[in-house]
This record gives sequence, structure tokens and C-alpha cells, in this order.
Amino acid sequence: MSFSLDELSSLVDFSQSSLTIALLAIAFNPTAWNIVAQNEYRNKTITRIFGGNSRYGCYFLAVMIFSFGILRDSLYHRALEGQPIKAILPEPFATIVPVALFIIGQTFVVTSTWALGVTGTFLGDYFGILMDHRVEGFPFNVLRDPMYVGSTMCFAAGALWYERPAGLLITIYVYIVYVIALRFEGPFTDMIYTKRAEERAKGSKKEI
Repeated sequence: MSFSLDELSSLVDFSQSSLTIALLAIAFNPTAWNIVAQNEYRNKTITRIFGGNSRYGCYFLAVMIFSFGILRDSLYHRALEGQPIKAILPEPFATIVPVALFIIGQTFVVTSTWALGVTGTFLGDYFGILMDHRVEGFPFNVLRDPMYVGSTMCFAAGALWYERPAGLLITIYVYIVYVIALRFEGPFTDMIYTKRAEERAKGSKKEI
């Protein structure tokens, strides 16, 4: 155990404030957007700010999520700069693996956004902007949550590219944060669409 602790302390500098800030930013994003979105579904707070226009409200939230995502990534890279450097993979894998991870990860993120559109990507269903049907094409035919998986892969790519073992620890943390966020986001989104389906079914019975 003492060896493991000594080894860990030589690979990760926990005294760096940039590391703490990055971890807080990583946890803040999915947590905050889940809270804001669920409040929007129940109380229409953002929609009311935009004069009852739910689409404008969703676009506003999209800008906020995207902006804070860029800030989070910037803080992550700043945290890596303050961490010890140690070769993680031998060449040529030290170059090939992170590049492949980044390309695949970005492919998942970009194609997810393309398939879902702005409102589908940035929690439009919480604003009452629901999709007509479940997206089943790529990348959703490969992964259930390709955007979160792709983002995690990009964090790992950064850690390997800059040869910061601390980055791999942060990547594990990112994965855990996303798993927790999905436990709240997934069931709530399913509830929204289930409720829509029930309302449509009731409407069909009335027409008959």
C-alpha cells in the first residue's frame, strides 16, 4: 500500500489548485445543467425570461452549456500543465493512441450533435421541444450515450498526448461524473417521452 501511495504522489500533484478547479468544473457542468433543465421542465423559468419562447430559451441554454464546456476543457488543460510528466505509452503508441482516441471521440461528439440537432443535443425536450422519434442511426446504433463516451475519450487523449498520468485519473473521474449524471438525466428524459406517448394515446381514444 505504501508503494502505491508513494507512486501515486509522484505521478499526481494534489497540491495544485488548478487540479481542484478542474475537478470542480467537471462536476459542475452536468450537475448544473441537470438542475437547470429539470427546473425548466417544471417551472419554465428560462422560457418566461424569453417571453414564453421555449426555442429561444433552449438556444440560450445551448450557448451557456457550450461556453462552459469550453471553459472546462481550458481548465483541464491548465491542470495538466501543472502536473508531473511521465511517459505512459512507448512510441509509436504514445502518438498513435491519443490521436486515435481524440479523432474517434470527436467523431462521436460531432455526429451526435448532428443527428440530434441543437435542441435535441442541448436539452430541448425539457423545454417541451420533443423529437418525433428516437434517433437510431450512427452513432446511436453503436453507443447509447455517444456524446458522453466521446467526451471521456477526448479527456483520455489529452492525458496520453501530454504524458500526464494525472490526466488519466481525471478521466476516470469524468467517467464517474457522467455515469452519475446519466442516472438522473436518463430516467427524467424517458419520463418526458412516456408522458407524451400517454397523452397522444388519450387523444387518439377521444377521437375514436
